[in-house]
Amino acid sequence: MKPAAELFAELGNRLDAFGTDRPSRMAIEEAMRNNAWFTREDIATAVGAIRQCMLQREAIERWLAAYPSLTALHLPKKIGIVMAGNLPLVGFFDLMCVVASGNEAYIKTSSKDAPLMELIVRYLTEADSTLHIGCLTDDTPTDAVIATGGESAKLHFESKYAGTPHIIRGSRHSVAVLAGDEDETELAGLADDIFLYAGLGCRNVSLVFVPRGYSLHLPSRQMCNGYRNNHRQTRALLQMTGTAFDDNGTALFVRSFEPDFPNRLSRINIAEYDDIATVKAWLEANDDRLQCVASSVAHLHPRSVALGRTQYPTLTDYADNADTMAFLQTVVGQ
Repeated sequence: MKPAAELFAELGNRLDAFGTDRPSRMAIEEAMRNNAWFTREDIATAVGAIRQCMLQREAIERWLAAYPSLTALHLPKKIGIVMAGNLPLVGFFDLMCVVASGNEAYIKTSSKDAPLMELIVRYLTEADSTLHIGCLTDDTPTDAVIATGGESAKLHFESKYAGTPHIIRGSRHSVAVLAGDEDETELAGLADDIFLYAGLGCRNVSLVFVPRGYSLHLPSRQMCNGYRNNHRQTRALLQMTGTAFDDNGTALFVRSFEPDFPNRLSRINIAEYDDIATVKAWLEANDDRLQCVASSVAHLHPRSVALGRTQYPTLTDYADNADTMAFLQTVVGQ
């Protein structure tokens, strides 16, 4: 196998042409046919984020240096990966971790995202024909499994893979915390944190903390049909229940007495605070529900990112705060 930094840097170079060459154009079109929630712009954003944050040679080398036992020669383990399909290429980083750790990857793609992931696998195996990336079936023997899905899927995976070392991920949420003096660029970034990928990801912000009396105004966005339908339904439900809201044409902003996450897409809950210390305390108490926190407030949370950066996870921003490479390190050592 090629050195991982070389392999994935080569993939990054190959993705420079994404959306302009014939194979990627065909994958984009098929992905949008398979999943009506995918847009051309969101697919391009997902690929751009992967290239920018995960496929730079120096960053990969620094990342792998923290896991020396994985870079040493070892007999490869068979690692199953069950991928979600709510976002374009949402399962890519798990595949990258398994391949970079020198193990064999057996993947089960979501039908909603299969064309894009199949293209990535094709690019990787063309770059290195010795890679072993196969299909995960119920009969595939595995040494460990990484699986991602909603809460019901998580329960299923925990039962199915109870006797196998695993990382099982369910639903998490992301929040934003505003200081009240954010400029237009930062607020535009918050809009990205909320609206990219139709709000379907665990890194999409759905709860915003604001100083008491602060009025949040975000511009509307052009969204896919499914999201627009959801927006109309959620608006009607709020009207029926007499719940006050502000509508910017894209999302419904509802002020909540108690901070919590909304149970419907296109609704954004707004929680007012008087003291940032109370926000920090809430974040700490709800840490196991959080994916990340978008804010310009310093030292707010261990998984804080700048406004506008929730959808740009780096190589060390492990989903659900579970270090995938450390997990693979323990599997290899067994």
